Amino acid sequence: MNESGVSTPMAPFVLSIGTDVAPANTALNILCGVSVAMLAQTVATTEIDLLIVFMIAAGVGIFVAKVGRFPYTIALLIAGFGISVIQTVTGIDLFPFELSHDLILLALLPPLLFEGAATTDINSFRANLVPILAMAVPGLVVSVLALGFVGQLAFGFPLLISLLFAAMILPTDPVSVLALFKELGAPERLSTLVEGESLLNDGVGVVIFTALLALAEEAQQSGTPAAELLTPSRIGSTVLDIAISSGGGLVVGLVAGYAVYRVMVNLDEHMTEIVLTLILTYGSFLLAEHYFHVSGVIATVVAGLLIGNRGAEHAMSPQTKLSVFNTLETAAFITNTFIFVAIGATTPVRNLVQYAGPILIAIPLVLAARAVAVYPLTAIANQVTDRKVPLNYQHVMLWGGLHGSIPIALALGLDASGLGGPLVTKLKAMVFGVAAFSLVVQGLSMAGLLDRLGIVTQSDDERLYELLSGRERATDAALEAAKNLHRRGDIPGNVYEDFTAEYEREQDDLHEAISQLMRENPELRREELLVGERRLLQREKGAIQDAMRDGVIADDIGDRLLEEVDLKLDRVNDGRSTVDEREENYEEFWRTQANEFGLDVDPRREGADD
Repeated sequence: MNESGVSTPMAPFVLSIGTDVAPANTALNILCGVSVAMLAQTVATTEIDLLIVFMIAAGVGIFVAKVGRFPYTIALLIAGFGISVIQTVTGIDLFPFELSHDLILLALLPPLLFEGAATTDINSFRANLVPILAMAVPGLVVSVLALGFVGQLAFGFPLLISLLFAAMILPTDPVSVLALFKELGAPERLSTLVEGESLLNDGVGVVIFTALLALAEEAQQSGTPAAELLTPSRIGSTVLDIAISSGGGLVVGLVAGYAVYRVMVNLDEHMTEIVLTLILTYGSFLLAEHYFHVSGVIATVVAGLLIGNRGAEHAMSPQTKLSVFNTLETAAFITNTFIFVAIGATTPVRNLVQYAGPILIAIPLVLAARAVAVYPLTAIANQVTDRKVPLNYQHVMLWGGLHGSIPIALALGLDASGLGGPLVTKLKAMVFGVAAFSLVVQGLSMAGLLDRLGIVTQSDDERLYELLSGRERATDAALEAAKNLHRRGDIPGNVYEDFTAEYEREQDDLHEAISQLMRENPELRREELLVGERRLLQREKGAIQDAMRDGVIADDIGDRLLEEVDLKLDRVNDGRSTVDEREENYEEFWRTQANEFGLDVDPRREGADD
């Protein structure tokens, strides 16, 4: 020990530590530098890979533009198939990305679901809720059971494996359906029926698939026959899981959507509201799936319906509405572009050839299993609702139930399962094969089917009206933005006047063009009259509800007024207007009460005086 009280043998020890620090720090710095360099290289490689994907998409887009009315998404898929064939023949890796279960469900699906739900008219959805729910829940279950039991004989699978295949392939794909029906310009009600089912049945399908996969793994590992595993208690547990998952997703979607809606109501900043919408898109899905373990699909769909309807109506300025929906449309387009190229390019061509026999057997059986659900359940739904689903619509519901990204995501989820490798390879090949037929053959023949069934798709007049009305909304938003900028002093008065004069001139020309188009197309005018009337009635309903909450009117009077608005909405949803060009075709409750009180409020008096 030295004079300071420190033992001398410690000195070499301390020195040895000090001499080792520098090399350690140097090694750490080298490792950090290598990691950063590798990360930068990875980012650059990913950017190049994405650039290749979008160059392919641009080439397809140019081809579609030159050829004419050819579904863009199907063209992307065929281009992807071509890449897959070239990769198989030459061994050259042209498409560097690999699709995975998580990539589809967590990254690609939420924006497509949200955009599809946000652009769905909630009134049309509600009016067709009975047939939509019939097909989305019991319809899917019936189809799975039918294909599962027949598949035992057709494919030689055990019962559980056959049911598992049915649960993978039968959920209809909102990604494919939404893209195709928008491009074809299908009638609004038909689109609502097919898209609504596709948006809802995936949550049910995922729960059924998860339960069957667990049973199949248990049977595979223990050698227990399916009959012993499919006990009434297990079946009851699965049904309860479906109900909890679906109901929980509904609640999460409502709560998350309403929270964002309340923030938007008190906010007028379109860029921030775009960010909030994107947070809700992924947040509702992740919140439901990973924290509450309920259906993220249903949560995202419900949140999208709420923001796209009530949010757009009451919480967004014209500029915000334009910005938010343009952003959602762009995100959906980019995601669709990637996913359709990816599905085609990652299709296992060798496996499709190897298992061509089972695939060819599966294609008609999948259609037959869907038919077993579509026609009987739609007939039952027609008995309990006033709005019947016509037979030609039922044919489209059968053929238009496309199977794409959702079945493929579920099939890719088999890789992490405890099932045997050869069995997984065969199941994946069958799912990819049926999905390829569904997307290409059914997708390409959809326009011809609509024509043969006499179902009118979007006409040139309607497309022109959409163009004119879209531009009219854009000029409204531009004028509103210019007014706000001028009020804040961000643009001088003379510049504001120039802007205003230019946009007002364009608005006058647009109004004249729209008026002329309406005069030449009375049916188009009638459709737009019904759409506008529906929106105004929704505003009426909201104002009455606000008055009841504020105590301005008593609940009994408010309920009577709400009942009347609902009656008008029912008429409008059935295609019957409550007004015409000169007078109202519906006598309100307040008029009868005022007349009984002795007040002269005859709605026909003004027309008679003219």
